[in-house]
Amino acid sequence: MRKTDSPDKKNGTKAAAGTAAAASDTAKIKKILLLPGRTFFIASLFYFVLSCITFFYNAVFFIWFITGLILIPFIIIDLLLLLLLGDRLQVKREISSSLAQNEIAHVKLFIRRTGLFLPYSIHLYDLYPDSMNGELNSTAAFPSKLKRKELNDSDTLIFEYNLIPEKRGTWFFTGTEFMLGSLLGLWRLRVTHDVISYGKTYPNFKQMARGIDIKGNPELGDLKQIRKRGLGLDFESLRDYQEGDSIRSIDWRATSRNRQLDGKPKLIVRNYKEEQDQQVLFIIDSGYRLPDSQFDSALNAMLMLSYVALKHGDAVAAASFGAHNLWIPPKKGISAYTSLMNSLYNLQSEPVPSSPFSAMENALKHLNRRSFIVLISNFREEDGESLSWILPRINQRHLLLMVSFREIEAEKLAFRKTQTIAKTDEEILETAAAYSYLANRRRLYRKWEHLGLLVLETSPERITSALINKYLTVKRSGKL
Repeated sequence: MRKTDSPDKKNGTKAAAGTAAAASDTAKIKKILLLPGRTFFIASLFYFVLSCITFFYNAVFFIWFITGLILIPFIIIDLLLLLLLGDRLQVKREISSSLAQNEIAHVKLFIRRTGLFLPYSIHLYDLYPDSMNGELNSTAAFPSKLKRKELNDSDTLIFEYNLIPEKRGTWFFTGTEFMLGSLLGLWRLRVTHDVISYGKTYPNFKQMARGIDIKGNPELGDLKQIRKRGLGLDFESLRDYQEGDSIRSIDWRATSRNRQLDGKPKLIVRNYKEEQDQQVLFIIDSGYRLPDSQFDSALNAMLMLSYVALKHGDAVAAASFGAHNLWIPPKKGISAYTSLMNSLYNLQSEPVPSSPFSAMENALKHLNRRSFIVLISNFREEDGESLSWILPRINQRHLLLMVSFREIEAEKLAFRKTQTIAKTDEEILETAAAYSYLANRRRLYRKWEHLGLLVLETSPERITSALINKYLTVKRSGKL
């Protein structure tokens, strides 16, 4: 929290300037609620106990009566003073309208007094959304007690605090609340200013916003290098041979027509560029197969690979099935990434049935050219039969990558460590069931690979790098 000069006093300086923000003007609508204070409850309890004693001992009646006569004027005067002073504050909030998930968001509250006198105590509460965490380092920002001395007529008090947006999607601040206390602490006045702020929380991709090329280690340091110029598949031009060029790239016909001044052949090599103008379709399961943590990892990987594909000149389309049936038509150019982010940033998974078959059928209706289809779900043995009819159709016209997450818990049961080896009959049955389940999954994946499909089984932590590497491998191989 810090204090600054009033924006009205300094020419050319605005206290609220700086970043693009979703902040409303100083609120005019206020909600006021009168509440008894702590001192009121203590006095009431004391008077109640005194009343009980008076009920049994008449000698205490006079003390009880005098105490009541003394308390009532104090209660009334304290209330009138609080109501007279009332709310003499104005507040404005500043926060960026676009936030990154799990990145610290900076919030500023600009507070000014509008009257000569203020209530005895002022506590501040900013009503931030439930999707954000305000307890950083186990310290809560609110309630915060404001010092009256810092709220001068000519000054603006800037209260600063940090939040961490934990969930993707749209967020709203419902207002800012002041708890005003009376002089004797008998009464409190809760005043809510309708300072409404709103914005969006996006997946956290700082490297995308900064325009950094994805060349090894946006996450775990295990991304392969993107293909260098000259090693692609599409012919671009001829150029002179340079040290380090592959002998396979030498164009011997062009070399025979070019000679140096000394009569020796001048080596000419073919210069290739990476294939572009291809199409990538991402289909993500938003149903019960992908719980929240896996879904977030899958969506992040999908958006990261979309960025890479757009940078490589490919068109990107996206779809979801299950809880949300969504179709985003293919677009090219890095500018299409903004539209893609705005369409997918608030997509969430829900525990509802989902059908990969319906998703594939829908994709066939929309696609009119050969595409690289990336289907992200959690495939099981029963999917082999349900998809057996449509997969050959997909494989004839498109290149399909089936992405599934590893069953970590099943692997722990199936491949127990020596110290946790199964001993009881129940543990032996669990181990056998887990091993059988994993074996059936791997058998299904081998069957799909035999049909010519691409299969990727990975963990949520490594799906981003695994997907990008798979995409680059496909680009390098020329399968698309």
